[in-house]
Amino acid sequence: MTEMNMVQALNSTLDLLMSKDSSVVLLGEDIGKDGGVFRVTDGLQAKYGPERVIDTPLVELGIVGMAIGMAVNGMKPIAEIQFQDFIYTAMDQIINQMAKIRYRSGGDYTVPMVLRTPYGGGIKGGLYHSQSGETYFAHTAGLTVVTPSNPYDAKGLLLSSMQLGDPVIFLEPKRLYRSIKNDVPDGEYTVPIGEAKKIREGNSISIITYGSMVPTVLSTVEKNNVDAEIIDLRTLLPMDLNAIMDTVKKTGRVMIVHEAPRTLGMGAEISAIISERAIDSLLGPILRVTGPDSPFPYRMEDYYLPNEKRIMKAVNKLMTFG
Repeated sequence: MTEMNMVQALNSTLDLLMSKDSSVVLLGEDIGKDGGVFRVTDGLQAKYGPERVIDTPLVELGIVGMAIGMAVNGMKPIAEIQFQDFIYTAMDQIINQMAKIRYRSGGDYTVPMVLRTPYGGGIKGGLYHSQSGETYFAHTAGLTVVTPSNPYDAKGLLLSSMQLGDPVIFLEPKRLYRSIKNDVPDGEYTVPIGEAKKIREGNSISIITYGSMVPTVLSTVEKNNVDAEIIDLRTLLPMDLNAIMDTVKKTGRVMIVHEAPRTLGMGAEISAIISERAIDSLLGPILRVTGPDSPFPYRMEDYYLPNEKRIMKAVNKLMTFG
C-alpha cells in the first residue's frame, strides 16, 4: 500500500499493465519524452521504448483512428487526448467507429481500448482547456464512460476498463490530479464498472455527484453538519440505477451536483430517471447544482464551478420545502 495522488496512481497502473502484457501500447501527443502535459505517462517511454509509448502528431482524429485499428487487430491501446476539449475533432471516429464496430460486425470485431483524457476545470485554462463533455459520450451506445474521484478508484477503474474488452472513455478530473492523496494497493485490484459508491451515510438528503465535485460536496456537507448521503457514480454509462433508487427512497430529497453545463447534463437524465421510477418517494423537487450554460471563463472559474455557497443554498431550499 502506497500513498499516491491521482497522477501517480494512473502512472503506476499504466506501468503495471505494460509490464504484464506486451500488447498494451500507449499513444498520444507529447506522452513519450515529455510524459504528457500532466506527467501521467512520465518515464514510461524510457522504460518501454518509443514503439510502445508513441508520440503522435497533433491530430486527435488520427490518434483515435490509429487506436481503433490497433484494437481490432489484437492490440490493447490506451490513447490519450491531451485535453478533453480537443477530442471533438475525433468525434466521428469515436461515435461512428469506436462505439459501433462490435454492433455493425455482429460481434466479429471488438475494440478493446481505453481513451483517456483530462477534463473539467481546475487550472484556469479557460474555454478551450476546461470543458466537461461527458454527456456527449454517455449519449452514445457502445461506449462505457468512467470518471474517478480519487487515486484508489482511478487505478481500480482503469484496470477494470482494460479487462472490459470494449471501448472506454476514461475521464480524469484534472482538478484532482494532485489535490487528493490516499492509500493505493501496490498490486492488482479492480473497481467494478457500473457500480456507484456510497461515500457518506445520511438520512435527510441524497446528493448524487461524480468526478471533481465529490470532494467539494463532501467537504461542504461535513463543514455545515448536513445529514446528507453522498453517492459517487464513478461510472456514467452504464449508470448504477439501483444505487440511485436506494438513496432516493431512503431520504426522499435529492440533489445532483456536476460542473458540466446544466442543460442536458447528467443531472437532467438522473432527474428524469428518478421522476419515472421513484416520484412517490420524493418529499420535494429534484434540484441541480451545475455549471452555467456558458463557455468556461478564464477569470471567473471559481464562480462557474459549483461551490459551498451554491450547494448549501440548494440544501436549505430542499430541507425547508413544504
